Amino acid sequence: MKFLIENRFSLLGLVLVALLALYGVASVTQPESVGQVEAFPQKVPVSSVTAVCPDPGETTVGVVTPPGARGQGATMIVTGDTALDRLETPGNLWHEKVPAASGPLVVTATGSMAAGLESEQTRRETSGRHRGLAGVRCVEPVASTWLVGPGPAAADVTLHLTNADLAPALAEVMVYSGEGPVVGDSGGVFTLKPGESRTVKVRDLASSPLVMALEVRTSSGRVAAAARAIMNGGRGVDWLPVSAAPATRVVVPGVPGGGGRRELLVAAIGESDTLVEVKALTPEGTYALKDRELVEVPAGSVATLDLSTGIGAQPSALLLTSDTPIVAGLTVTGTGAKGDVAFTAGAAPIDLGSVVADNRTGKQKSSRLLLTAPDTAGKVSVQVLPRKGEAQEPFEVTIAASRTKEVRLPKMDGAFAVVVLPLPGSGPVYGGRVMDERLKDGLLLTTQPLAPARLWALVPPITESVSAVLP
Repeated sequence: MKFLIENRFSLLGLVLVALLALYGVASVTQPESVGQVEAFPQKVPVSSVTAVCPDPGETTVGVVTPPGARGQGATMIVTGDTALDRLETPGNLWHEKVPAASGPLVVTATGSMAAGLESEQTRRETSGRHRGLAGVRCVEPVASTWLVGPGPAAADVTLHLTNADLAPALAEVMVYSGEGPVVGDSGGVFTLKPGESRTVKVRDLASSPLVMALEVRTSSGRVAAAARAIMNGGRGVDWLPVSAAPATRVVVPGVPGGGGRRELLVAAIGESDTLVEVKALTPEGTYALKDRELVEVPAGSVATLDLSTGIGAQPSALLLTSDTPIVAGLTVTGTGAKGDVAFTAGAAPIDLGSVVADNRTGKQKSSRLLLTAPDTAGKVSVQVLPRKGEAQEPFEVTIAASRTKEVRLPKMDGAFAVVVLPLPGSGPVYGGRVMDERLKDGLLLTTQPLAPARLWALVPPITESVSAVLP
């Protein structure tokens, strides 16, 4: 025995024999195979959603869960320590004006009320500094938010930060301008306690930019971030919609037709300069804009492109491609003696559907969808959910490949929500909702990119693999 232990080759042989014995026992005792399982993500209903309406005081807020969900569930609508309502029936639109001086409105849904929950705040003013139609989709707490629009040199921009979670959050605000990244004296780092909200004047972080791209990112916790821009010189007010994450292919949907200025903003947030190819997707097809088909964007900065004479007359979307990741947005100015402003931004396709919780039509008010199929033809169903009465039957809309289609929503008595769902065989569809009101002194206007509905979550497959536990 001593000889065997001292001989390294004999010891190796003993180890191999032991391993073979263990393998034999495992082979005999393993359960019978149940067949090969396809490794595809599984689509499961969302069971919990939280959204924050950043500044709801004296605004109208719409909250809705699409019909069709089964089982128990509830939606709580709370501002500060005050519960405004509890909803338990999918398909019913809650649409109320929130009292002045209310803090951020937190909408929390569980169970059957969570799948597809959507909320939106809209403020309408016909005079004064806040004259305009200003709407924003109530935002979810996330780890990173991108916003693109005018800078503090062109507008009074206020950033609203809310920590709706039960753990502290540490948020950092990064600002990119036409000249590159801007570092303010305050450092742009904020600690938010559970339930805490804070407003930040962007001029305190970066006073000089005329245009900007802004990222709110957290190193711990999550934050709901939104920004409102009041344009200098009485040129309107609106919220900046959340932009899609940086990518080398970006679709900016929901560009309304008609007169007025259209200005594209593109930010290259990497460490190298980039050339961005710009194409317009209109009802007639896709085309490159003459003398404006390329935009050069220096690294870490924001470039602008005036598209007023290129796409101003037609409803459209923009398709941007580049070699390095970019984020993008677009500023829209309405017509009239007193102008109003609206913003749209890069968006994701609505593969899981989309919901818009606040729409108005009738008299001088108009709401419409701008749907774009940049690759292959798209086909969706559109259903109107009125504030009062039964939901209307869905109607189908077909969007030709590489085109944008305008869908005018029906005249309704009062506010309503809209549910847009892709139909089988549809290619990727992007969209925006345009809402406006014609006044004697000028058009009130707001736009909103369609965001993927919180209907389903894609759960990755579970497989027997050591990669599941290895770093």
